[in-house]
Amino acid sequence: MPSPAAGAISLPWCEDPYAVALRSGSGPLYLRRPDGSRLPLDIERWCARADAADRTVLRRCIGPVLDIGCGPGRIVAELARAGSAVLGIDPSPAAVVRTRSLGGAALLRSVFDPLPGEGLWRSALLMDGNIGLGGDPVMLLARVQELLAPGGVLVAEAACAEVEEEVEVCLENGAGGRSSPFPWARLGPAAMRRRAERAGWTVTGQWKASGRPFLTLTSR
Repeated sequence: MPSPAAGAISLPWCEDPYAVALRSGSGPLYLRRPDGSRLPLDIERWCARADAADRTVLRRCIGPVLDIGCGPGRIVAELARAGSAVLGIDPSPAAVVRTRSLGGAALLRSVFDPLPGEGLWRSALLMDGNIGLGGDPVMLLARVQELLAPGGVLVAEAACAEVEEEVEVCLENGAGGRSSPFPWARLGPAAMRRRAERAGWTVTGQWKASGRPFLTLTSR
């Protein structure tokens, strides 16, 4: 779920289109790219219960699990209901509030902030395009290496298209609401494999569910 990297910019999330969408549980919400094109974000799915594609990810999680950019908390809540030790982190107060309202544990943090249990997490998640956090996937993947225990597993969701871009975007709601710009990245499956290997990961799985591509990466 789109959120700026720590220290990149300071967004008034309580007034931001993302926060408004999370509170209502509905869109529309878009990422506007520098060329003016808009990518729709699936707020309704993010705010619903975990779906069949999500459950293919959950089956690969070994606790404790860190959900990076947990958004409204569907994955955290589903894992918690199953009895897994799981923590969500997100720099959006609205996301943290919603996750906690579902019974999940969540902290108001960026992945680039100091976090509890660094080096001890056995699984981490980058769902819903969160490989784009901070706008530099290799930097992000290196940071996740620091958070995981040796041999820990990262499950990351790639873009549906074979795309590889690092751009500055903003969030729009189609009704005049717009966030400040922030850095973002989008990687399709092939690009994610390349970036992961460059950052020192071993790609141990790749699959698609409900049209959504995922990769399993193992920390070296």
